[in-house]
Amino acid sequence: MQSLAAAVRPRFVQFLNRPSLKPLSLRAFSSSSSDYANQSRGGLPRFFSQVLPPSKGGIVRVEGDEFWHMTKVLRLSTNDRVELFNGKGGLIEVCIHRIDRTGLDVVALEDPKLVLPQHTQWNVFAAFGTLKGGRADWLVEKCTELGAQSVTPLLTERSPSISENRVDRLERVILAATKQCQRLHEMVLNPPMKIDGLLPLVSQSKLAFVAIAEATPLVTALSSSRNESSGLIIVGPEGDFTEKEVNKIVEAGATAVGLGPHRLRVETATIALLATLMLCSDSQQMPIP
Repeated sequence: MQSLAAAVRPRFVQFLNRPSLKPLSLRAFSSSSSDYANQSRGGLPRFFSQVLPPSKGGIVRVEGDEFWHMTKVLRLSTNDRVELFNGKGGLIEVCIHRIDRTGLDVVALEDPKLVLPQHTQWNVFAAFGTLKGGRADWLVEKCTELGAQSVTPLLTERSPSISENRVDRLERVILAATKQCQRLHEMVLNPPMKIDGLLPLVSQSKLAFVAIAEATPLVTALSSSRNESSGLIIVGPEGDFTEKEVNKIVEAGATAVGLGPHRLRVETATIALLATLMLCSDSQQMPIP
C-alpha cells in the first residue's frame, strides 16, 4: 500500500505529521496481543497531543480542545495524572504541572512508549458521499472503532461527490472516536477517489474484497485467502455499482464477496465486511511482516 500513502496526503495526517520540538526516544513494545491490549486500554483519561515529552521529566503544553476537555469537562487539576498519545502509537503517562487561562503544562512520569500496530491493515473504500442524516458519520466512527487503517470516500456514477464541509466534520469524528475507543494509531481519512484511481491500488494489492450482491459468501472466500500485511475493502453506493464499475474492479484483481441474502445499506455493508475481516485477522493473529 505504499502507492496509496504516496498518492494522498489528507489534512489530518499532515496535522499529525508536523515536526515536534524535540526528537522522541521511543521504547517499542512487543506487538503481541496482551501487550497491545494492556497499552490500548489504559485506566487513565487519555488525550491527543501532537507533541509528546521526549523523556521522563520532559514538559509539554496542552491547549485548545484538549485543554478545555481536561479542565472544564473532567475538572482535572494540578497533580492529576493522564495519558497522552500522538496517533502514531506513541503513549506516555504525565502529570498536570501547571494550569493557566490558555492551557496547561504536563510533566512526563516515564519515557514515551511506542506500541506497534497489529494484524492486517484494512483500507476501506466506500461510496458514502450521498448518505444523509449522520449515516456517514456513523460509518466513519465505526471504522475507527473497529481498527481500519484508512477510509477513502469513493466517487462513483451513483455517488459522484462529497462536500468539503462533510470531510471537515468527518475528521473531527475520527479524532473523537480514536480517543473514545482508545486506539493508539490514527485512522487516515483520505481525499475522495474515483474508480479509475482505485484500480491501480487493487492491481497492486494482494488482498482486495468488493461487496457484491449474490457473490461468493465472504466466509467461503476467506477460507482460500492468504495472510497479508494490508488489504482493501470496497463497498458501492446506494443503488450499488454499475455493471461497468464492477467489471473494472474485479478485472483489476478484487475478489467479489457476498454479505448474506438481504440488501444492505452502504454503512451496514461496510461495517459487516470490516468487522468480519478484523475478527478473522484477530483469530489468526496475523503478524505484521
